[in-house]
Amino acid sequence: MKLENTKAQMRKGVLEFCILSILDKKEAYPSEIIDTLQNARLIVVEGTLYPLLTRLKNSELLTYRWEESPSGPPRKYYSLTKMGRAFLEELGATWNELNSAVTKIIQNKQS
Repeated sequence: MKLENTKAQMRKGVLEFCILSILDKKEAYPSEIIDTLQNARLIVVEGTLYPLLTRLKNSELLTYRWEESPSGPPRKYYSLTKMGRAFLEELGATWNELNSAVTKIIQNKQS
C-alpha cells in the first residue's frame, strides 16, 4: 500500500466539507477556493475542484452568479444555499464527532 495514495484519500474525504466551509464565510470563485485550500496545504487542482462544485450545485447546496472581471473573462462566484448551510452544519457536527473519536483512539494508543 502506498502512503501517498492513503494521504490523498484522506484529503479527498474532507474536501467537500472544506469547500462548503470556505463558502460559508463568503462567496468565492474557483481560483480563490483553490488558493485557500492550497494555503491550508490541501493541494487541489482545477480538475478536482470543478466536478465537485458541479456536484454540489446539482445537489442544490451551492448556487452561483456571473460577474464581469476587469482582467479577463467573467467569473463564476459560488455561494451556499439555505440547504447548503444546513448540510454544512450537519457535516460540522459529524466532523466534531469523528475528530473526537480519532483523537481518543490516538491518545489511548500513545498512553
